[in-house]
Order: sequence, then structure tokens, then C-alpha cells
Amino acid sequence: MAMPAVSDLNPAKSQPEEVTWESLIPPEQWSLYSCVLSHICDAGIPFALGGGLALGYYTGELHRSKDLDIYISPPNRDRVVEIITNCGLDDYFETQPYDQGWIYRGHRDGVIIDIIWAMANRRTTVDNVWTTTGPSVHLCGQTFRVIPPEELLWSKLYVLQRDRCDWPDLFNLLAAVGPGMNWQHLSCRAAEDRPLLKSLLTVFAWVAPERAMQIPRRVWRSFDLVQPIPVADPSGRPSRRDLLDTRPWLNTSQPGASRAA
Repeated sequence: MAMPAVSDLNPAKSQPEEVTWESLIPPEQWSLYSCVLSHICDAGIPFALGGGLALGYYTGELHRSKDLDIYISPPNRDRVVEIITNCGLDDYFETQPYDQGWIYRGHRDGVIIDIIWAMANRRTTVDNVWTTTGPSVHLCGQTFRVIPPEELLWSKLYVLQRDRCDWPDLFNLLAAVGPGMNWQHLSCRAAEDRPLLKSLLTVFAWVAPERAMQIPRRVWRSFDLVQPIPVADPSGRPSRRDLLDTRPWLNTSQPGASRAA
């Protein structure tokens, strides 16, 4: 299937221009991506793309990025690091130290390729569900998998720190594909961390009840929550999303990308 596109929302233009990954990834950046991805494919190593690219796929909101997240299983770490090195990327650790227990960061000319085999908090390692069950996407003439939305949510669920919070990304993910997600699978993944997942749903229901109500009733019951109903914001007062951030940050106006295996 084709990558979803978003529009360049410039009000000065009568006909918005389509934005695609091909237009957002400069040729010199893609040459590095292509070298690494092609060699991983040739080696027969299962992998899937995550990060901003996966989020953009599901939400339809594409943004230029200088990094690429590639998820692999732990046993393939050394082989993929060797591929990155052979493609001319250096270890980013020499520029800025990082935790090498869950990620390897290769960089060249400002472009970063992250190889990820575990969560940063060591809650889990990447398994074949991450690398083989997500939808296939077309990127610059080639086809790759992205990680499933359930694993994307699970991986970002714990990024709730003083200097970084991924929950706004998760609210957009829920608004886009939440109703169709495999909630039983996600609940099993969260296991003893279900209270954290319940908290995410609670805040999402408050900030975007019109989209949250599209998530099946059985999901809310499983978390001992009442299915949300639309709530009109009082006239003249900020909307709930504006109470958190008045800048555009949450898109609830359209469903997300269709999911194709």
C-alpha cells in the first residue's frame, strides 16, 4: 500500500501540496538509509521501522527527520552494527555517550540511524512480533515493515520523564488507530504495568472524548473505566486540549492510516 500523505496546511495556498516521505528525505540521507536497509534485507535479518516514521505512517502526519529507528531482535545486534559500520557510519558514542545496552547509534553528516533491540528501561527485548507482524509500507521505491501500533504504544508508554514525554504522540496514535488496535494483546504486553496504560486511556478520554468513545466499550470495561461520551467545552473557554498546549498538537479530525499486512 502507498504511504499515507498529509497536506501542507499553508492557508495562503488554495490547493495544498501533498507531502510524502520521498519529498521529506533528501537523496543524500536516503543513500545512507538505503545502504543499511538493503544490506539488512540481503542478510535475511528480520527488522521493522519505528520512531517518527512509524508514528507518521499510522497518523498520516509526516515530518522531516534526521534519524531512522530500526528494530531488530538481540541476537542480530552485532551483524547489524557491522552493516552500519560498513556503510560508513561511525558510532555516535564517540560524539555523545549513550546507553549501549539497548541501542546502537550510527551517524554520518548529521544523519543518525538507531538500531534498537530492547526498551530503554529494559522492560522487554524486541521479539518477532515487533519485526514480522506490522504493516508493510512503501518507502522510496522499496517495501519495509513498521512495528505494530500496539508495540509502538507500548514502547512509548514509559517515556514520561522531566525532559521528554511521548504521551502526546500516543494521544495522536490513539486518535488515529485506537479503535482498531488489538487491546487484548496490548493489555497482555503491559502486564503488571496496566495501571500506566489505564492512566493513558483516562487522560485520552478527558482530552479527546469524541475519539476516545470510538474505542470499543469492552476495552473501557476491561480497565474498569466508563466509556467516554462527547463533552462540549463551554463557550468562550479554552478547549481541553488547549488547556494542555495552545499550539497545534492533537489531530482528532480524521481516522488514521489503514493497516495492511
